[in-house]
Amino acid sequence: MAKTKPTFSFFDLGGAFIRFVPRLPRFFVTLLQIARAKKHQRGSTGYFLQRAAARHPERVFLKVADPASEIAIKTYTYFEFNRWVNQLAHALHAYGIERGDCVGLLFRNSPEQLAWAFALNKLGAVAGMLNHKQRGEQLLHSINVIQPRLLIAAAEFAPQLGEIEVELPTSCQLSLTPDADLTATTARYIAINSLIDPRRDGNPEQTASLPLGDNCFYVLTSGTTGLPKAAAMTHLRWYKAGIGFGSMAMGLKTDDTLYNSLPLYHNTALSIALSSVILNGSSLALSDRFSASQFWGEIKRFNATCFVYVGELCRYLLQQPAHAEDASNPVRGVIGNGLRAELWDEFQERFAIPRICELYGASEGNVAFVNAFNLKRTVGFSPMTYAVVQFDFENETPLRDANGRLERVAKGEVGLLLTEVSDRAPFDGYTHNEAANRAKLCSDVFAAGDCWFNTGDLVRHQGYRHIAFVDRVGDTFRWKSENVATTEVEAQVTTFADVIEAVVYGVKVPHTEGRAGMVSVILQQGREFNPSAFYQHLKSKLPDYALPRFVRLRDSHDVTTTFKVKKSQLKKESFSLSDISDRLYVLVDPNQGYQPLDEQIYGLIHSGKLRL
Repeated sequence: MAKTKPTFSFFDLGGAFIRFVPRLPRFFVTLLQIARAKKHQRGSTGYFLQRAAARHPERVFLKVADPASEIAIKTYTYFEFNRWVNQLAHALHAYGIERGDCVGLLFRNSPEQLAWAFALNKLGAVAGMLNHKQRGEQLLHSINVIQPRLLIAAAEFAPQLGEIEVELPTSCQLSLTPDADLTATTARYIAINSLIDPRRDGNPEQTASLPLGDNCFYVLTSGTTGLPKAAAMTHLRWYKAGIGFGSMAMGLKTDDTLYNSLPLYHNTALSIALSSVILNGSSLALSDRFSASQFWGEIKRFNATCFVYVGELCRYLLQQPAHAEDASNPVRGVIGNGLRAELWDEFQERFAIPRICELYGASEGNVAFVNAFNLKRTVGFSPMTYAVVQFDFENETPLRDANGRLERVAKGEVGLLLTEVSDRAPFDGYTHNEAANRAKLCSDVFAAGDCWFNTGDLVRHQGYRHIAFVDRVGDTFRWKSENVATTEVEAQVTTFADVIEAVVYGVKVPHTEGRAGMVSVILQQGREFNPSAFYQHLKSKLPDYALPRFVRLRDSHDVTTTFKVKKSQLKKESFSLSDISDRLYVLVDPNQGYQPLDEQIYGLIHSGKLRL
């Protein structure tokens, strides 16, 4: 449906490979490093930090905005930051934190948050990265999922903890930092800061012996389709991310500064930006939040040569008023996931970005793809073992042949992405959730006894070990005996001039097979919805079966902190007139186009007297 090139030819990849030739030595070295890394080998985030501090102590590791100035920045060298981390690690050890313990961290993006996380990892403990925007039951759920022995929070979040304190497990102590006044708190609170001895700043002995296979972080999933789950991140995966993404794909150098405005409880920031910087001896510019209007000013303020993104960040930047200096920036490359195919060229050209390293990976997954060859509209290739298999869209399950085995799709086709589980690519899964882990694994896929991870993602096999993301299982739906990919419909809806955001999903219609397409749209400010023009535009772009049958007009969409739209509530409300106060339109007569959904039409649809 979307008018983007679905596959690559030999000449496409050949031209990219020729441009890539100068990077080949580093490419093969990093592939070898990734292949040789094993769970039992020595290594941890803390170990790699102190190794970097020993190799280049005076090099700047971290840059943050100076709160006392609009232009000044505060910096930490690798030596300074590692010494601070050691002081915190010794304090944690004095409290009793040991290898395998989980400690929750509730902070905004900040040097303190990073320092506590590394300090925990140096002891072999796990940092549970909590979302500071959560409150009440959702925050309580996230804390219960990671089961922390201790929870360290910035003092500003004391009210949020106070709301749920009595419901927290009795085994979980709380601490506020830095220098929080504990006089008004209960006995549950401890003053972890009082245990910090500035003189104890040497690397902890246990750090050097920790294996790569240990867990270093718990990352909470976005919860777009339910309550969050905790995905375990190991030192091994963190290390591979820094090598594969930072070194092989981005080619980070010691004079590079990578800018991050994504929350550190999200893996793109925590396990891509952070690992890439440390393992390549670069600098990290850290912002406490993303701001579309201030983004490029921040890039210039930090003289950032790279940044990490998620797809919606790119869309927000494109929605900003165009400026003559848009292309005048120091950025030479970006890395992230979710850049939509229809935005790719505009984003790259408007901001003059030479290199876009789109990638694919899941917090709980065991494989990653990256656009190392700088092709367009692809998440790139992976050296790991994976398969794109045929999928039953009606029943949302992989298709098995007469022998009970799965079959791979042909080049250019869409299928379900599976990745082999092995010693080389272990499945770390979710924390304290064995049922969810079992649901993610498939056995007897191509041979008896084999085991593969079900990513839950539909991708297009582009050839030459490259794939393109298409949709999530559950988002793609069937209508009129055809499969409809929501991302491809959204791409065409947003080409309508008045639309700035569109969310497409399938809804059940009484007395009808499959799911009808519904689109929730946000219009540009001051624009009135023209249902006739909207219909004629979509009719020229989409086949009949992909045309949304329902349209909902909204002022905004509820999103997660990483800008993912919460579709579950939209699906639940469907086109119910009793649950929705927004304006709704329905496509009943193709000759008439979209018309307001009133009580009469609604009743006819529910009685089955009116078929869409």
